[in-house]
Amino acid sequence: MKYKRYCKTLKLEDNSELIKKYKKAHGIGQIWPEISKGMKEVGIIDMEIYIHGNTLFMIMDTVPGFEHEKAMKILATKPRQSEWEAHMSQFQKTSANASADEKWQLMERIFELDQEKNYNAIEGQAKEFGIA
Repeated sequence: MKYKRYCKTLKLEDNSELIKKYKKAHGIGQIWPEISKGMKEVGIIDMEIYIHGNTLFMIMDTVPGFEHEKAMKILATKPRQSEWEAHMSQFQKTSANASADEKWQLMERIFELDQEKNYNAIEGQAKEFGIA
């Protein structure tokens, strides 16, 4: 299966209680269904978020033809998306009015084992998953 991968980062407030609440809000069954549905509708096929201290790291896998800027604009208009972003902003070092795309910053890949091509962060990294 071919797909594109985007990696992003975001800082949370450096407050252990807020970080606990943020982690709980992202626990199993806690994400509002409209949020997951909207992501899938714009072409996000998988997403993972990792945490270290107050730094978040996101891996976002998308359909091969995914256009990041276009998809993020469409996602911002999906049901409850702006409400979710405002709710999450209490935990993040950001504005309550910021969209997900304004909060989460794309990261540049600088290394990949057996790397054959460089990608700009906005392009995503072309990937292929195959089972041998």
